[in-house]
Amino acid sequence: MANEEDDPIIQEIDVFLARSLLEKLYLFQYPIRPASMTYDDVTHLSAKIKPKQQKVELEMAIDTLNPNYCRSKGEQIALNVDGTCTDETSTYSSKLMDKQTFCSSQAASNVSRYAAAVYKKGELHLTPLHGILQLRPSFTYLDKADAKHREREAANEGGDSSQDEAEDDVKQITVRFSRPETEQARQRRVQSYEFLQKRQAEEHWVHLHYYGLKDSRSEHERQYLFSQGHGLTENTELIKSPSEYLMMLMPPSIEEENDKPMAPSNVLSMAQLRTLPLADQIKILMKNVKVMPFANLMSLLGSGTDSTAVLRCIQQVAMLVQGNWVVKSDVLYPKDTSSPHSGVPAEVLCRGRDFVMWKFTQDRWVVRKEVAAVTKLCPEDVKDFLEHMSVARINKGWEFMLPYDEDFVKKHPDIVQRQHMLWMGIQAKLEKVYNLLKEHLTPKKQEAQSAHPLLVSGEQRVNMAKAKVKQNYGQLEKEFQKQKAEIKSNDTSAKMDVSNIRIKEEPVSDEEPMDTSAYEGMNNGVVNGHAEDDSMDSLNGHLPGGCIDRVAQELKAFVSSTFKKQFVLTLSELKRLFNLHLASLPPGHTLFSGISDKMLQDMVLDTGCKQILVPFPPQTAASPDELKVYALWEAGDTYDQHRQVLLEIFSKNYRVRRNVIQNQLSQECGEDLNKQEVDRVLK
Repeated sequence: MANEEDDPIIQEIDVFLARSLLEKLYLFQYPIRPASMTYDDVTHLSAKIKPKQQKVELEMAIDTLNPNYCRSKGEQIALNVDGTCTDETSTYSSKLMDKQTFCSSQAASNVSRYAAAVYKKGELHLTPLHGILQLRPSFTYLDKADAKHREREAANEGGDSSQDEAEDDVKQITVRFSRPETEQARQRRVQSYEFLQKRQAEEHWVHLHYYGLKDSRSEHERQYLFSQGHGLTENTELIKSPSEYLMMLMPPSIEEENDKPMAPSNVLSMAQLRTLPLADQIKILMKNVKVMPFANLMSLLGSGTDSTAVLRCIQQVAMLVQGNWVVKSDVLYPKDTSSPHSGVPAEVLCRGRDFVMWKFTQDRWVVRKEVAAVTKLCPEDVKDFLEHMSVARINKGWEFMLPYDEDFVKKHPDIVQRQHMLWMGIQAKLEKVYNLLKEHLTPKKQEAQSAHPLLVSGEQRVNMAKAKVKQNYGQLEKEFQKQKAEIKSNDTSAKMDVSNIRIKEEPVSDEEPMDTSAYEGMNNGVVNGHAEDDSMDSLNGHLPGGCIDRVAQELKAFVSSTFKKQFVLTLSELKRLFNLHLASLPPGHTLFSGISDKMLQDMVLDTGCKQILVPFPPQTAASPDELKVYALWEAGDTYDQHRQVLLEIFSKNYRVRRNVIQNQLSQECGEDLNKQEVDRVLK
């Protein structure tokens, strides 16, 4: 209201719609000319139009007496176009470029929102435009000059040859009869560019007469821009509401709507979301959030949304886990897609993710190694599954990210029962596919779906374990000292039997070990990421001296043989090859004792390899393990020096041209390498 008071209405103008020149009025946009020259001063020699195509050609005279006109250039252009002879077909009969042709093109495909306005005596008269044409200089005379030049060259070449040579150039002609044209072939021919050009060329030009601004005929035609019967009662085009009038004057543009930039696929606009059907809203929300309580979902859908309809839709795209809704696997991994990490098809990914969801219906904690051992999927895929619905706890495992929603379970027991039946069916399928054992099928929490579940957090379990250790600490310490004394006296530390040692220590490193123990024998002694009381300390990362030496020797042998074959590896690829190597080893092998990322990287450096700090671009989508590059520095062959020079080049830039590499190798090594040798080094 304050803005309206600051900007008062000072005059009201009546608007009239003129229809006399409807579908006849065009707007011509001429090129920019000097301010001293108007188009009224220019002599129009001729004008013609193709009405269907809305194409116009104008011929305008050029002022050859103007001091800015270059006469020698005009004579040269006329000579190139017409040659030395002058006849009726000549473009420039005066042997001087004294005229210029302008050809039109449509400035806008939809001109229904544009009009020409004339203001007179407090009235504004509007006439809709039928077309807006931009006039640009036409240079067809240059094509004519090129054609003349080619004709002269052909005539000169043809004059040198004799009649006998012309007779020798007789060639055989093959006559072919065209097949009947099919309907599809006819449609393709009609839609081709060549056919459209032919259709346009077939339309005849309509010659026009040009009248100047001050001509009497122009004055007469200009009167049609005013509404002729605006005082009559039958002229009711503009007797409409303001909104209808604006819609008529400025209809919505389809082009502008199509040109609106699309938002990124991972960005949700709540305003656009609420324009979709309820089922699509729920699907998009669950696909982005992945895990959500029912109360939060209702708050996002807005007030007034029917909860019964939401419950009906949510069961189509999500499953109930601990009272919360988790998006279904087939929504995240549609059919005919694959894993971005391993290339595994969507069907296998959905089966593995369903197993993780089912495990969380049995317990709040899941061990990643157990999931990897059962599903046989790569660690990256398993990690994605767990990150969708849980949070990693150091030395504890993966905990479901949301608390048990007791309110929803109490309010909707029928939904809970229906979801329980669905999970029973999924469990039966998983049993057949994965051959699940009894310990996998036994629920660790029978009251998970009851009204009053008994929940024990991971921290409480750790505190209970620590209290138990403190109670038995004195006895354990005595046994450990006794074993230590026996080791010193016998000097057989390498063959020490540690089966009776009962000391259990928590790992001091926050680094999570690699998923190398993907076998049942390893999982039997591990519960929620902690070794049982009667398991060996090697499962917790503490190995006896002799076992450490054997593990180091085995690991060094694997790293050495791998780099002698591959020479350059990322940490991610090295871990993948190491997991494949573990799969080929027999159960109980020393390498199953647990190899962390740090141990693997240290061993790589100890075997004569170096880390290459490749300057990857900041916006790269590679994981941290893919950015760590290791290379064998010395292999003992003739190409050691060449490889070292090449690795130094890539430590300065992650992308290098081949010629730069070849020049650098020649300078550093003092010899010219041929293409085969450079290819061998690059390979």
